[in-house]
Amino acid sequence: MSSVRLRPPAQRGEPRAELHDRHEDGHRLHHLLWRLGPGFRVCSSAVLGGGIGPRAWVLNAQVPGGYPRLDPDRHLAEIAAAEGLTGQGAGLMTAAEVAAYTSAHDGGVTATVTTGLGVRGWAAAPETGRRSGEAPADDVPAAPFRPGTVNIVVAVPVPLSDAALVNAVATATEAKVQALLDAGLDCSGTPTDAVCVIAPEPGTEGGEAFAGPRSTWGARIARAVHGAALAGARPAR
Repeated sequence: MSSVRLRPPAQRGEPRAELHDRHEDGHRLHHLLWRLGPGFRVCSSAVLGGGIGPRAWVLNAQVPGGYPRLDPDRHLAEIAAAEGLTGQGAGLMTAAEVAAYTSAHDGGVTATVTTGLGVRGWAAAPETGRRSGEAPADDVPAAPFRPGTVNIVVAVPVPLSDAALVNAVATATEAKVQALLDAGLDCSGTPTDAVCVIAPEPGTEGGEAFAGPRSTWGARIARAVHGAALAGARPAR
């Protein structure tokens, strides 16, 4: 495990990442687990439990390179069941070594990142076999699922509105790209990166309205994600 700064004392009820290992098909693999319990919701692009809503847990699971399964959501559910997890959760996958995760903290925000950049590039890349500017063909097959290799899980200690949750995902993504560039890499990420933001459920006041990079909580999210992603990306130079 690597951390870019010493962790402050945990806040009451603050989600904490747990590192677990398991054996599958002759492989020793790791996964990170956040046990949220009631009172939290998540906004994520996770393959299992993605979207916005209450979640009881978050799982970031390592799988072998050349992942052969075509049902990653069911696979994640199996891992969750083996951990005794119940209720609806969010599950992410990565071919990166999860035990080498990096984390950073800023003003109560914690960002945890697993980084594998073997297949990286720019988001706006020309379609294979098509010159830039040409219209896409209607019959282009969908790309097969591949586990994401840069997964970001952000825990925020204050409630966020729906709009702020979406804004937080965008802010985390911007900070990740900034970190990759600061690490000297010529990419915006990998084709299957995922982001997950955890926050307490809002009360009657609706939660914080903003999470852009110049808002109070967005700035903290950006700095935490940048610190964790930069620490993970530097070895890939």
